[in-house]
Amino acid sequence: MFRITKEFHFSASHQLKSLPPEHQCARLHGHNYIVEVELSAETLNEHGFVRDYHELAPLKHYIDETFDHRHLNDVLGHDRVTAECLAQHFYEWCKARLPETTAVRVSETAKTWAEYRP
Repeated sequence: MFRITKEFHFSASHQLKSLPPEHQCARLHGHNYIVEVELSAETLNEHGFVRDYHELAPLKHYIDETFDHRHLNDVLGHDRVTAECLAQHFYEWCKARLPETTAVRVSETAKTWAEYRP
């Protein structure tokens, strides 16, 4: 199996309103997010790629236009704006356009990652 990954960055705020008021994540706050998309294939295409990295440009555009410097509760229309939910959201967006998508990871901090891999 061949695997490639590409990383994307954005900054945004969110608030996890279902948490107790004393929980730090219940307060409005923000992160510098990293989104890492993984694509896999058993064989390479005629150019020797799983997929040309350039073909991931629409994901960069989507992130830049829809998520960067936005309030994620408003963008996603709900209050479950965890890294786990973001990973699933980006996975579904990518899978619909890039069938080789096998996983998406989202980081909110340098030490934490959430992954969605069905």
